[in-house]
Amino acid sequence: MTEFKKLQSCQYGISESEKGGIILHVQGSMDEFSAGALIKDMSRFLKESPTSSLTVDLEKVTYLNDFGALVLVELKRLMTSGKGLFRLENVNENVNKILSVLSFDALSERVSFAKPPIPGSLVRLGDATIRHASDLKYLISFIGSVCLSLIHVIRHPKSLRIDDTLSYMQKTGVDALPIVGLISFLLGLIMAFMSAVQLEQFGANIYVASLVSLAMTRELGPIMTCIIVAGRSGSAFAAEIGTMKVSEEVDALFTMGFDPTRFLVVPKIIASVITVPLLVLFSDIFAIFGGLVVGVGMLDLTIGSYVAQTIKTLTIFDVFLGFTKGAVFALLIAWVGCLRGFQVKGGAASVGQATTSAVVSSIFLIIMTNSIISVILRYWE
Repeated sequence: MTEFKKLQSCQYGISESEKGGIILHVQGSMDEFSAGALIKDMSRFLKESPTSSLTVDLEKVTYLNDFGALVLVELKRLMTSGKGLFRLENVNENVNKILSVLSFDALSERVSFAKPPIPGSLVRLGDATIRHASDLKYLISFIGSVCLSLIHVIRHPKSLRIDDTLSYMQKTGVDALPIVGLISFLLGLIMAFMSAVQLEQFGANIYVASLVSLAMTRELGPIMTCIIVAGRSGSAFAAEIGTMKVSEEVDALFTMGFDPTRFLVVPKIIASVITVPLLVLFSDIFAIFGGLVVGVGMLDLTIGSYVAQTIKTLTIFDVFLGFTKGAVFALLIAWVGCLRGFQVKGGAASVGQATTSAVVSSIFLIIMTNSIISVILRYWE
């Protein structure tokens, strides 16, 4: 006669089988109230009395949940770790359904942590080629979508989201003015100081004004301003659209009949193209003022002579060139930021990658485009 030990929600007894193994008889409910005690008692028993096989008789088990399944998994683990046999016996229909739903056999399997094989060079090259070809295809389609959306807004001005456009103008232009002004002022000051060291040897202090004004207006003003805008606004555009893509808000817009490109991209592009050239003009002014501080404070120049030399050096074409570069660079920044945002797939990590990619791509395109324009102007002039 098997002696049973009573637990809170069930009772169990242990007997020997004809072949020398152990049979565990369980009666009642195998649930969270008895799982801990049953595992503790059986672990101690198997440790004190090792056996070659363990059979669990579930004929009189009236209820089993995930905690009861955990008891069976733990008993099987204890037996297989000691190279013993484990099996279930007299499993009734209800218990069998529960074990099937919980995938009992899969729960008891040991998970393999082997590292996946590292692909070869040709495999990585092919994968990168396919990925870049896919990106190029999406890039071309996005350009077409943006162009069509801009044409639609030009033909139907009322479809433009004016409030959002003004909000982006403030974020891109007005909010960026302090940092653009500070950096441009310091850049003009440094340029004037470094050039004065050389020009002072030849008595050409007055040409510090020419160097600062010409360099900032034609080249450094647009580049530095747009790099700052790329870090502030380009990354913000990518993060905003990327977050909307992850949370499926973009899909919701499409489902409701809105064009996501016209709804999200066009206001950002228009706001950037309007405000960034104005930021470039402010950048030029602050840089010239920084050079003026060095010229008056260190080179014994007067304010009148410095301003006169600046006006004499600059032409309308120089100012217009910097203004135009600002508009072109702004278009690239807004376009790349929105493109990277729409390319987000997955979760938060993908949003961070898209933000970083937007800034890096924008800076690269700014430098490359400026180089192309400089080469064209060199041969045109």
